Amino acid sequence: MKKKVLAAIIIAAGILTGCGDDQLPSPIVTAPPPVTIPTQDPSAPGTAATAEPQATDAPAMANGFIPNGESHPITERKIVDGKMQSYLTGEWKDASVVQRRNMAVMINNIKQSLPQYGISKASIIYEAPVEGRITRLMGLFEDYDDLDHIGSVRSARDYYLYEAMAYDSIYCNWGLARPWVEELINSDQIDNISTPLEGIYNGAVNAYERIARPGYDSEHTGYMFIEGYNKDVKLKGYATEYRDRFEQAFTFTQDGYLSTYDAYPDATTIYPGGTTDNAGGYGKNHAYFTYNADDRLYYRFQYGAAQIDEMNGEQLAVTNVVFKVCHGEERLPDDPNYDYLAFGVTGSGEAYVFTNGKVIKGTWKRNSNYEPNLFYDSNGNEVVLNQGKTWICCIWKEFSQYMSYQ
Repeated sequence: MKKKVLAAIIIAAGILTGCGDDQLPSPIVTAPPPVTIPTQDPSAPGTAATAEPQATDAPAMANGFIPNGESHPITERKIVDGKMQSYLTGEWKDASVVQRRNMAVMINNIKQSLPQYGISKASIIYEAPVEGRITRLMGLFEDYDDLDHIGSVRSARDYYLYEAMAYDSIYCNWGLARPWVEELINSDQIDNISTPLEGIYNGAVNAYERIARPGYDSEHTGYMFIEGYNKDVKLKGYATEYRDRFEQAFTFTQDGYLSTYDAYPDATTIYPGGTTDNAGGYGKNHAYFTYNADDRLYYRFQYGAAQIDEMNGEQLAVTNVVFKVCHGEERLPDDPNYDYLAFGVTGSGEAYVFTNGKVIKGTWKRNSNYEPNLFYDSNGNEVVLNQGKTWICCIWKEFSQYMSYQ
């Protein structure tokens, strides 16, 4: 994989390009929130990492991992016996899977649409508020060969498009907010597989179909089918392997190491929108994650219940959770019927990284649309994530006061 070649890009008018104020006091509170947390089922799905430790003189932990993995990041990826370490998770996978471009799929997250299908296969999940102050998800999939379909799929917002650019994704959506997305999505700035609706100039004709869901509104019945997606990618002539502009998603630990961050505070239940109703987006789905020390995974809850993948009945769980605090604005503040939002997803701002049951408060930085999101601790050192899936919550800075953890 070559290092990225930065392509200069001018962000569309009306889009914010910087956010965060590192001098503000932290909005995070550590007092236990006044809610009842469902007890984690000890039989909940989740498996510990199985990477082979490298030879070292450092003491091994009881679980076989070596501590202080934050000092031992992956620096180079090689193909070994047909496998390679993923740019999205750090885990060993088939080299053909690791090298091909991921697809960034817009996924419905309104309560009336649940459960989602296939979402547990996403390597990275990006979450942000949309109009109506609900959240929408964007799943980045590299392991999708054994999937038939994903969904339900919803429409594009420009800040998701800009985030997808950081991963050289092929962006997948059903619909768009035309005033802020049309010019961008039809440009050569991002490859996309979009339903052929008004505002899409060259729609994908094979990828999307509806699935009958008795009792569900039609807007919650649209799905992306993998076979059709592959046909449309070929028809459009898109590159199927990562291009030179892509370098990495995050920095991960080497095999056998665990980023323990022993000196940092514990955080085993975390709330991107706090525990009360609020207009920041997460105050409607009441999302939170609970940490299970046995498998070192954060299990996802929302709307008062575990978030489940309909495909396998499993609760969603990830190794790392990130709060990316960004400045946000209402695009039409005087029109309550069209509560469209804008987020600044390049620039810098506050960040909170949760891994191994710890919280590392610091900053995020992203200098251009095609550069990765980088996360730094308060001393300016890059945070090294543990190998596995990551969930990024984009949080409107003006509502970051509601964030909490314990």
